[in-house]
Amino acid sequence: MAVARTRSVTLIGVTGRSVEVEADVGSGLAGIHLIGLPDTALSEARDRVRSAMVNSHYPWPDARITVSLFPASLPKRGSQFDLAIAIAIMGAAGAVPADRIAEPFFLGELGLDGRLRAVRGVLPSVLGAVESGGSTVVVPAANAAEAALVPDVTVVPIDDLRQLVEWLRRGDAPPRLRLVPDELPGNESHPDGEGPPQDPGRASQDAPPGRRLTVVGSGAQTAPGLTFETDRPPVDLSDVVGQPLGRRALEVSAAGGHNLWMLGPPGTGKTLLAERLPTLLPDLDVDQALEVTAIHSIAGVLPSNSPMMSRPPFVSPHHTASVASIVGGGSNVVRPGAVSLAHHGALFLDEAPEFPRHVLDSLRQPLEAGRVTVSRAVGTITFPAKFMLVLAANPCPCAQPAGAGERCQCSPAARRRYLGRLSGPLLDRIDMKVTIARSSRRELMADRQFVETSKVVAERVQMARERSAKRLAGTPWRTNAEIPAAVLHADYRPSEAAMKPMTACLDAGSLSARGLDRVVRLAWTIADLEGKDRPDVSETSTALALWLGVA
Repeated sequence: MAVARTRSVTLIGVTGRSVEVEADVGSGLAGIHLIGLPDTALSEARDRVRSAMVNSHYPWPDARITVSLFPASLPKRGSQFDLAIAIAIMGAAGAVPADRIAEPFFLGELGLDGRLRAVRGVLPSVLGAVESGGSTVVVPAANAAEAALVPDVTVVPIDDLRQLVEWLRRGDAPPRLRLVPDELPGNESHPDGEGPPQDPGRASQDAPPGRRLTVVGSGAQTAPGLTFETDRPPVDLSDVVGQPLGRRALEVSAAGGHNLWMLGPPGTGKTLLAERLPTLLPDLDVDQALEVTAIHSIAGVLPSNSPMMSRPPFVSPHHTASVASIVGGGSNVVRPGAVSLAHHGALFLDEAPEFPRHVLDSLRQPLEAGRVTVSRAVGTITFPAKFMLVLAANPCPCAQPAGAGERCQCSPAARRRYLGRLSGPLLDRIDMKVTIARSSRRELMADRQFVETSKVVAERVQMARERSAKRLAGTPWRTNAEIPAAVLHADYRPSEAAMKPMTACLDAGSLSARGLDRVVRLAWTIADLEGKDRPDVSETSTALALWLGVA
């Protein structure tokens, strides 16, 4: 009997921290003792590990077993430590070579029959393992495709405990996932491209030349209270007829990453417009895709058949959502909220005045900082939250038009109270405020000649983003909405003639200092869409009208 060591990973927010798992099998009263600040799920690992070993036909040591998780002062949560604990115990008992388990990282939850079950947060865990110097990671077969997204690491997919022990005993070199050529259809269904995961000892050691793992598709299965873009049927911007201003505002929003508020009676197309925003956005680049995928993996909403999110997320929570579900939180385990799930994408709040005011005001800090910090008694965790906010609202509680002969019976005070839930500081952070009016039959028929498909508009959006990316080359910013105010006025300030409409409103008190910054950013986006090198009076006037809501 001796001490055996192996490694696993614990998650702090979206960051993986290396944990050394030590097991000592020695003399004393038979039993297992887990130390190192485990939570309830981790404390229950002793029963899962024992049953998994026994049902996999490996003897359970009849001795005192002590399992230590280092650093001892770092809280550990979740069931992903099951596999590492089991392997460390077997190494200390001599069931597997101790030198073979010292370097790899082991992740996975054990079933009572020894099967290895998928766990959350595999992508950030593997990233943390690589940062800690790891080169080999053993994961459940169901998580293999997600783990393989990380470069410079050998991923060992395992189906059950017995399969892993036999591989460790044989002493074979760490296998590699068998990759799939891009041209083969259905390569996203299985991480090794050959059907169900194979025995690691028999897997191909190297992929054939010219082959690589291709991950396609995006989105996530629905979490409680949230709707994702991939849950919806295919849509197109040409479906929305009679709202040329709304379509133009959506194009500007997609091109520059700007926030948008649409106000109008029901049935005018506010929700239709918002749902078509993802069709105008370009694909995520590799760094963004990995970051978004890591957040969705931690939240447990990453589908196994689409391990890489290549498209910007579109999150639409119900108006009964709580603050914790919007900004993130939890009593024991802190999970990312809707603002983080919409990172590098869009957060759509339909019927925005129906949300509690304190929920809406909780968006103010993430909109400015691009991140959200959740503080609990167990610690403080920061999640990224760079998203476009899209709001849709009816003008009054009854949502009936207020024209002559109509049925709206809401008093002016009721209207003010209803829209007053959208506080001034929140609306000050909205770049565009657009009124979506009802269209007549003649307007609907005439507008059908001018509607454009999402593909056509997306090409203009892509060209505008390329212009802004070229202008912002060498900086950490990618869109106009991300430029800080100091840099905006120092390096990207329009001419004095172009600034005149804004300075006049600033002097009159109808435009705040924050609003001035947002109008300037908006003017740059409009100029990019028009193919101009700098915004002139036309662009700044249009941007100001959109911010004031008088366009």
